[in-house]
Amino acid sequence: MSAISLGRTRRNAFTGALCALVVAGSGLLSGCAEDPDEGTNGVGKLPAEQIQKKARAAADAADTVRLAGDVVTNGRTYRLDMRLSGDGATGSVTTKGIAFALLRVGEHLYVKADATFWSHAADGSGDANAADKLGGKYVKVPQGDPAYQKFSGFTEKDVLLDGLLTLHGTLATAGHAEQSGTRTIRVTGGGGSGGTLDVSLEGKPYPLRLERAGDAGTLTFTSWGTPLTLTEPKNGETVDYGKQLPTS
Repeated sequence: MSAISLGRTRRNAFTGALCALVVAGSGLLSGCAEDPDEGTNGVGKLPAEQIQKKARAAADAADTVRLAGDVVTNGRTYRLDMRLSGDGATGSVTTKGIAFALLRVGEHLYVKADATFWSHAADGSGDANAADKLGGKYVKVPQGDPAYQKFSGFTEKDVLLDGLLTLHGTLATAGHAEQSGTRTIRVTGGGGSGGTLDVSLEGKPYPLRLERAGDAGTLTFTSWGTPLTLTEPKNGETVDYGKQLPTS
């Protein structure tokens, strides 16, 4: 245990004992309530608007993040598990029961999936021969292909965070909470109908959990600033699709 943690533990124990004596002697509780922001980064004491601004600033400044959870858009649910950086990303997307992996290194974008994915072309038809050849391989997506813009959107850290870390309506704090063992302050939009964001009270005020407005999905944010190495797949692991890639 660090000296800081040990000192905090002793201080809390002393405060608790003192309060117990006061309560026993006089029945008074004044001044004995535990401060939920003690030992935190202090953002829990700020107005909701400032908490959100600090969370966004921390997120923008971080080099990397892992984003996981569900995003509902246009009536369709996408389950994401992406590790993102400013230079690229790696991870997986699942929709309609079909999963595919994404890898972006700089401007080079690759899709990797099994034969089931490749047999479901955008128009509903399938190409069994192509699916067998492409299954399990990294398929490079040409930048001119309509699929590039759609798939790359899942790999763009700034684009994803700008679109997701938004609360609608009047902002307010809704008490303290905890996310995976980390203390948080909760900020709501429109009393919760406009979304709910949990912001870390430990270390930098990173966003840790988001409930999107309108039941549009719940996401967690972890591994802020953790180094991420992205490597182009080897030649033997890649293959050309040869025509327009399916996007649904």
